[in-house]
Amino acid sequence: MSQPLVLVEISDGVGTLTLNRPEKLNSFIGEMRDLISGGIEQLGGDDAVRAVIITGAGRAFCAGADVKYLTHLIETKAIDEAVALVEAGRRVAAALRDMPKPVIAAINGPAAGGGANLALACDLRLASSAASIGQTFNRIGLHPDWGGTYTVPRLVGPARAAELFFFAEMIPAEDALAMGLVNRVVTPEELMPLAQEWAARLARKPALALRLAKRAIQQSLGSSFDEMLDYETAAQRACFESADALEGVRAFVEKREPNYGEETSP
Repeated sequence: MSQPLVLVEISDGVGTLTLNRPEKLNSFIGEMRDLISGGIEQLGGDDAVRAVIITGAGRAFCAGADVKYLTHLIETKAIDEAVALVEAGRRVAAALRDMPKPVIAAINGPAAGGGANLALACDLRLASSAASIGQTFNRIGLHPDWGGTYTVPRLVGPARAAELFFFAEMIPAEDALAMGLVNRVVTPEELMPLAQEWAARLARKPALALRLAKRAIQQSLGSSFDEMLDYETAAQRACFESADALEGVRAFVEKREPNYGEETSP
């Protein structure tokens, strides 16, 4: 019996989504994109999940599209089916953006094309020293998708984005760190323990405050200074009214660790 293409696990407030096609470097095929977006939506809607990790099985994070599968679609002029794959990737990127919880990409190996942009759509990115990341689309005559045209220029600036998009090279983990594409580079053995540690720490944080901070980061990219001040006021009011804030200030005064519950406010 074949293994599921996507694995979803939940433990101690942390949801882990694993791309599970290791023999093909976790490249996307068929319904795999829909399974990813479904898994993200499942974790996003589960109150027991307070932080999420996305990673790949085997030696790769994700090699992007399965080129043999894509070749078949292009050769047979099944363009609508090829475009449907892009639309499915769009749903994944949008689901990650809309996810009200922090998402960590644990980049365990090569992340190319759509696989790179899956990682870049996450809020935080940890990379193994064995990892690499690349906007490899034009190697096969294609254009970046999975939200890469939005995330990459904002992470590295337009000049670096042009370099990444135009030359389509795989960038080693340390260079990706220097560019600002990833938050941290660690040894392969340290990657998942660190991802789990970060996720566990985030799971203990006040959910509403994290949710509103994630939204603030997104909105700030297209908002004025005054608009963000207005957002801060509204967000802080929501926090003031929450059980999390009451627990947080009481715990501080009482010199103990806070015990935050699930907040369902905006």
